[in-house]
Amino acid sequence: MHIKVDDIVQVISGEDKVRGRVLKVLRDENRVIVEGVNRVYRHIRRSQKNPQGGRLSKEMPISLSNVLLVCTSCNQPTRTGARFKDDGGKERFCKKCGSAIGVIAPAHKSHAHK
Repeated sequence: MHIKVDDIVQVISGEDKVRGRVLKVLRDENRVIVEGVNRVYRHIRRSQKNPQGGRLSKEMPISLSNVLLVCTSCNQPTRTGARFKDDGGKERFCKKCGSAIGVIAPAHKSHAHK
C-alpha cells in the first residue's frame, strides 16, 4: 500500500472528485478516509455528554482504488512505485517524473549496492 497518513491524494471516481489530505488508512479493508470527501450526517441523541444533540458531519471511508497520490514535484496525480536506494533504503517514487516521494523503509545493508 503506497498511501500514508497526511499524503495529498486526488479522488478519481465518485461524487467528490477533489484533492484532499488522508486522515486515516484502514489497511485491513483497503480503504482510506480523506478530509472533506464522502461526508455523512450522524444523528446524535441528547445526553449529558452532548446536551443539545443534533447532527454531526463526518467523513466516511472510500476505497483505496478510487484515489491517486499527488506527486510533490510535478503536482500531478500519479501511480507510485517502490525502489531500493543505493544505501539499501526503500522509497516511493512517481511513475510520471521519477522523483522520490518518501521513504518506506530505512537503510538495510543486505539491500545496499556494492
